[in-house]
Amino acid sequence: MNKNIYLLLMILLFSGCSDGDTGNDPLQKSFNFNTGVEEWQADFADYPEGEESFYELEYAYAALPSPLDQDDHAIKQSGNNHSDDLFMFIKRKITGLKPNSNYDITFTLEFATNAPDNSFGVGGSPGSSVYIKAGASQVEPVKELDDNGIYRMNIDKGNQAEEGEDMINLGDFSNGLEEDVYALKTLSNQDPFVMKSDENGEIWVIVGTDSGFEAATTIYYNNILIRFD
Repeated sequence: MNKNIYLLLMILLFSGCSDGDTGNDPLQKSFNFNTGVEEWQADFADYPEGEESFYELEYAYAALPSPLDQDDHAIKQSGNNHSDDLFMFIKRKITGLKPNSNYDITFTLEFATNAPDNSFGVGGSPGSSVYIKAGASQVEPVKELDDNGIYRMNIDKGNQAEEGEDMINLGDFSNGLEEDVYALKTLSNQDPFVMKSDENGEIWVIVGTDSGFEAATTIYYNNILIRFD
């Protein structure tokens, strides 16, 4: 299927669905954050213990920024990447799958970004050096302190542009424009991400930003569609 047609179909699905199952297909989950965050949780990793204020870490349920429709709401995450490695993520447990079964997972994310194309910044571009990742795991993705007092993920997310066993790159944070203005962007993986459900028919899903831009990034997750085949 043509990529543009596929993304248009995903956006049309977003507009007609709320949190939970899409239609009668239990293997397609659509989350429209206009109705709330439900069971989605947010956190941060790849920063030193006790430096939350210095890194300006923020999570909120907020209206989309201007000039976007401020009647629409989203999950907002923001952080200042002093470590040149900040990872900001949201996660949720998916239930109702077949136990101990392999699934081909397709993620489609719609989010708001204000990072211009072909832009330059400290340590890298605020657009092309901030990578949008998605993945899944049988274990809950959490941050853990390492021996150096740095919070690291307990799953293999890779690092910046590098993918890991548990997360893949969907694209970057560039807004498709030549100016610093918020616009909606949709990304999806063309090759399915394969994950096996646990004995209870459950999988944790995770999406996030892995940044090589050494300044502030603020993302608004507007819609998330996850298909399990």
